[in-house]
Amino acid sequence: MVKVGIVGGTGYTGVELLRLLVKHPHVAVQMVTSRAEAGSPVSQLYPNLRGHLDLDFSEPDVENLAACDLVFFATPNGTAMKMVPQLLDAGVRVIDLAADFRISDVDVWQEWYGMTHACPALLEEAVYGLPEVNREAVKQARLVANPGCYPTAVMLGFLPLVEAGLVQVEQLIADVKSGVSGAGRGASVGMLMGECGESFMAYGIPGHRHMPEIKQGLARAAGKPVDLTFVPHLLPMIRGIEATLYGQLNDNVDLQALFETRYKDEPFVDVMPAGSHPETRSVRGINSCRMAVFQPQDGHTVVVTSVIDNLVKGAAGQAVQNMNLMFGLEETIGLDAVALLP
Repeated sequence: MVKVGIVGGTGYTGVELLRLLVKHPHVAVQMVTSRAEAGSPVSQLYPNLRGHLDLDFSEPDVENLAACDLVFFATPNGTAMKMVPQLLDAGVRVIDLAADFRISDVDVWQEWYGMTHACPALLEEAVYGLPEVNREAVKQARLVANPGCYPTAVMLGFLPLVEAGLVQVEQLIADVKSGVSGAGRGASVGMLMGECGESFMAYGIPGHRHMPEIKQGLARAAGKPVDLTFVPHLLPMIRGIEATLYGQLNDNVDLQALFETRYKDEPFVDVMPAGSHPETRSVRGINSCRMAVFQPQDGHTVVVTSVIDNLVKGAAGQAVQNMNLMFGLEETIGLDAVALLP
């Protein structure tokens, strides 16, 4: 059994991790930490876990966490980097669901996240945990940077085109929409249903923190810098991301065959039949990315639409997928649920 701890168990990604891990046949949840809730039962805060997890929240103490084989950080940006070096020194593996280790250039990270990085030497070691790109590196990793939700949907959609050199990487456009759970569980007037319900808005147009992460991943795939226009939107729904991606083609190829070939062995990427329009509800609660590719009017523009559940393939599910790889388990184990409909 893999003994795991979760630091920051009171947020949406924390409870989503627990939902998946308590039914995982090779995992024993040892600790769930929260300074604010320490001493209270986890199932009191999250009644969906009643009967599945008999633990109280505890303080995030490094000595106690060192008894785990793996620690997940489901914490705000800037938290994990203060504890990770001690855990690694104690032989504990780490998956960080926040952004502390996603960007390899410390200056870029500090510019976008507005703080000094506490352990910049670990940025080079950290493996970016997109299994469809870095599967073999994840298997050997001590420290995995779990990708962001927007970057997961965008990169998976663009990768076949960028890897094959079929699009002009100076003119990529990502028009992406997310449910409100992507903003986290913290109280915010803008996330109240009376404020965002029956409304639809773009935000972060001058610059969003996920932009450098996406550009880094696509540049690695392209072998050169990319130029990306990334516009996120807030939808009045709880879960889900839909990314509509645009590029200018360099060549005329069978795009459906390209995508099907790229992802034919990927258990969590579903290239839908030609002409399909993926829906966010089709991935609600599961660790899958569904996508479709179009060449409207046989023109020079390619359009890819990609959908994920931001809390699963965009966060906790992908973290469990990475854990399975790190510990030599079947990659899909614990992640074989059917999406929730309606």
